[in-house]
Amino acid sequence: MLPYLPFGQTRRVSDVALVLISMKSQYAQSLPDGWGKFARFFSALGDPTRQKILLVFEPNEEICVNKIARLFQLSRPAISHHLKVLRDAGLLLCEKRGKEVYYRVNYPYCAEVLKLVHHFVASRVSSGETRSPFPGGRRARG
Repeated sequence: MLPYLPFGQTRRVSDVALVLISMKSQYAQSLPDGWGKFARFFSALGDPTRQKILLVFEPNEEICVNKIARLFQLSRPAISHHLKVLRDAGLLLCEKRGKEVYYRVNYPYCAEVLKLVHHFVASRVSSGETRSPFPGGRRARG
């Protein structure tokens, strides 16, 4: 971190250590292979109700829409919308049996997406990107 200078004082550039940050500008044009699915995956997980829906499932359990809807203080159409978002993002699989639609969590797909994210982050940590690129360790503001 650069030393603090009181207001009005100056310092020559040669006295200041500069930190250069190498940007991955190619990602401004296109995402890495396999990353296209991330937006819908994480967007679907961005809603607390959808997170709760996923959490009610036991491994390999299939639950029909009506049973899911009874667990929440939302209308059946609202639950159906949340289920559609989760299904479209690949987090849930569904199968129609008679008049009922049964859902189950697509754990292999979830594991695949999270594995890609983990691999990306782990590669950054192992390459020495452990410090914040922002002054004082602050995060970027949006």
